[in-house]
Amino acid sequence: MGAVAVAGPLPDGNLAAMPRPRSAPDLYLLSKVSTLYYLRDQTQQEIAERLRLSRPAVSRLLRDAQTHGIVQITISPPRGLHIDLESRLEEQFKLGVVRIVPTEPGTSPDLLRRQIGAAAAAFLSRTVHPGDTIGLAWGTTLSAMVQAMAPMATEGVHVVQTLGGIGPPAAEAYAAELVRRLAQLLGAVPVLFPVPGVVATTEVRDVLRNDPHVQTALRYFDRLDTVYVGIGGIDTNPVLNDGHSFPAGTLESVVQAGAVGDIALRFFDAQGAVVKTALDELILGITTEQLRRVPRVVAVAGGPGKVDAIHAALKADIVDVLITDQDTAEELARRE
Repeated sequence: MGAVAVAGPLPDGNLAAMPRPRSAPDLYLLSKVSTLYYLRDQTQQEIAERLRLSRPAVSRLLRDAQTHGIVQITISPPRGLHIDLESRLEEQFKLGVVRIVPTEPGTSPDLLRRQIGAAAAAFLSRTVHPGDTIGLAWGTTLSAMVQAMAPMATEGVHVVQTLGGIGPPAAEAYAAELVRRLAQLLGAVPVLFPVPGVVATTEVRDVLRNDPHVQTALRYFDRLDTVYVGIGGIDTNPVLNDGHSFPAGTLESVVQAGAVGDIALRFFDAQGAVVKTALDELILGITTEQLRRVPRVVAVAGGPGKVDAIHAALKADIVDVLITDQDTAEELARRE
């Protein structure tokens, strides 16, 4: 008969069971389960039934197999992908996803916009869910995203214009036109914001806000699931520098206030702090506070002229997903 261990008295007179020593790992079982799972393509449930184990036990054995070096997983992304750099930026800036588009020397700004836009279109197609409410701002890179979209069927999706019209209505980047086109491609419902993006006075702003159609769009700003935005640099923002889209002196005032970039005409400085200007009271569009409450803000931007603005935007606690180019990503990583 085998010996039976009996716990002895502790100093205070109580009896307690001696802790059972942890058994050595069953290297055979770890190897067997790993082979069936990784090399024979059997499910965890099939392995459990085959070896008369519980499914949680199989899952635990697979984890232990990695711990003991029996299973070593190697990922070899195809050439042209930048998974390591994406992961580095995700960690550095606490982003959910970074998608980097590879670039070649001499790539023109127009081609770069189209490449970034195509990557953003693929991301949108992959992540849109039934019933989503998608916000869309304005800009040339977002226009490239919409141009790259292929028609797809969705259910219960709304596409919301989050900023009034900026620049000439005939421009491809005009916000209302982008919303209409994207909604058509998705088979979604467009929610237009039928106002100019910047008005002359606060009185005009207040009158427009009280319009029933404008009120309908404004209510959607607090119900967005995802919003796609561009990031504007002070020197590269076309409407900020065209001399007629904004009141005289606007560019000088935002520069003097320390702004280096904007998202939906909400400006921030190099450290990501909000820059308050007189323009804020004249804008009809989503606010910085509303952007921060959106579950997922996808920034679609790149190019050497926007590195300062993108870097600042990532510090502003607004962006959750960044879709950009390789050169911009490498410069962002160096700055951190």
